Amino acid sequence: MGPTRTKRTEQGRVGVRRIARVVLVSTLWAGGVTQAHETTRRAFEATLEPREASALFASGSLVRTAVSAGVTGRECRVTLQAVDAATGRPMPALIRVRNERGQALEVPGLVCRGIKLRANHPAKEWYVLPGNAELRLPAAVLSVEAFSGLETERSFIVLDLRGKTQARHELPLRRFHDAAAAGWRAGNTHLHLRGLTRAQADEYLRNIPRGDGLELVFVSYLERARDADYITNDYGAADLAALEQPGLRFGNGEEHRHNFGSGGEGYGHVMFLNLPELVRPVSIGSGITGAGPDYPALRPGIDRARQLGATVIWCHNAFGMEHAPSWLSGRLHAHNIFDGGSQGSYARTFYRLLNVGLKVPFSAGTDWFIYDFSRVYVRAASPVRVDSWLGGLAAGRTFISNGPLLELRVGRHEIGDTVALDGAGELTVRGRAVGRVDFRGLELVHDGAVVRQVPAQAIDGHFVAEFEHTLPVRHSGWIAARVSGGSLEGDGPVVVPPNLPVRATGTGTNEMGEAIFAHTSPVYVEVSGRPHFDARAAEALITSIEESRRTIQAKARFDRDDQADEVLNIYTVAIETLRRRLGR
Repeated sequence: MGPTRTKRTEQGRVGVRRIARVVLVSTLWAGGVTQAHETTRRAFEATLEPREASALFASGSLVRTAVSAGVTGRECRVTLQAVDAATGRPMPALIRVRNERGQALEVPGLVCRGIKLRANHPAKEWYVLPGNAELRLPAAVLSVEAFSGLETERSFIVLDLRGKTQARHELPLRRFHDAAAAGWRAGNTHLHLRGLTRAQADEYLRNIPRGDGLELVFVSYLERARDADYITNDYGAADLAALEQPGLRFGNGEEHRHNFGSGGEGYGHVMFLNLPELVRPVSIGSGITGAGPDYPALRPGIDRARQLGATVIWCHNAFGMEHAPSWLSGRLHAHNIFDGGSQGSYARTFYRLLNVGLKVPFSAGTDWFIYDFSRVYVRAASPVRVDSWLGGLAAGRTFISNGPLLELRVGRHEIGDTVALDGAGELTVRGRAVGRVDFRGLELVHDGAVVRQVPAQAIDGHFVAEFEHTLPVRHSGWIAARVSGGSLEGDGPVVVPPNLPVRATGTGTNEMGEAIFAHTSPVYVEVSGRPHFDARAAEALITSIEESRRTIQAKARFDRDDQADEVLNIYTVAIETLRRRLGR
């Protein structure tokens, strides 16, 4: 039996035209904003702090938003500044203020790191200190913790403000790593904001990326039939440029996508970054738009985006059926991991793609607000430029992380390089990981198997792991490094103790309560000019693609038989490609 076929009603056509008219407001957009993944959006919306929504509505400003009563009784005006301990230069930071009972306090005058996140999200205890600010704090004994991005230890000072009306204090932050100095620039490739006013969204974008140590953020466009308050859809190129500051740039994107039903897995979601104009349709099928067939597939949109010079990134790990055919046909530039979900696993998804000889640069973002420190580091020149940064991303000169910073060298070769050998031999591999929170260990991965693991060691307020390993190589393949503290299998985060000590904690989660992860893109190895190809990985991919094809036949709705044939042919060609490689 073929796929279910229905005729689009006139009412459906009107609905599609209505959605298109609404979105025409954004035609001056020079490359939009990404949509939140359905699972992520629902999980956070279901547990939002209701008082925060009321405060946001009433205040008009994130800085003035307060969920609780704020400061009562005597108060002290404290001028607080975070500085680089080595240079004395001001730097943005995240701070947490606690009273003598260990309770985290609101900090009026600063933007809360956890705006629009769930009621009990750990980020709600942290506030963005832009470098220097005058704060109204209780005239009591308080403790202040601070850190900047992923590269400083956590600082701690005690403020005795009893009987004082004014005070001035510095927060010296000790840097244990400088990624930018080593040529690595941090970016978030996938961000949407919803339920904020334009002024509040501006505040969010000016503050939170700086406190997180991000240098480039892609704000993306999306379309949903039921949602009209994705404020990031309103940002054009000039609007994003106006928000830029020294050390922080913005780029645009579009999330092109298809679901079966509301939030159900469909063809998938794909990001178009640095896009000069919207690719239409932005969203496909009634599962997202409320009307129309499950046609076209993502492929025509991907092809159009590439024609326009965009960088094309698959979203949401393994979510979506068209990711393997898209990689096999050479249409993708990178793959977002941990951007709003944990579907699939390294071994069952990304390693299979690598083991059939594909080059798959790893990338990352956060999707629904910046709920984690998830980002991709790209080897790129300074100052950061969108086009050159994306060029480094597509070349595979990347690592992803929400905590540890990674280094990997194979002989003289770096991440993204190809090592050419005339025959079997040995390679010297050096790896290093450093992070503020215990990431447990550093692992060397060869063709998907862990061949070396070293534990993380506590050094002052951070952790370090490193190895030098002689790797026998008999055939073509790939080499990567990852930390062993996180999971891509959907395991829940480790519960963080309520009173974290100042020194490194060893909890396996970061300050946002998320399980630690970090993974480099591969260094590729080519022996005797032969491409890498693992038959078992190919067989597993064929099975997965055949299952996707059957799901589409069962669930998809098309207006005509030729639409069904065109979509299904994408999967048929992918299967045939792998079978030819297998010699069938």
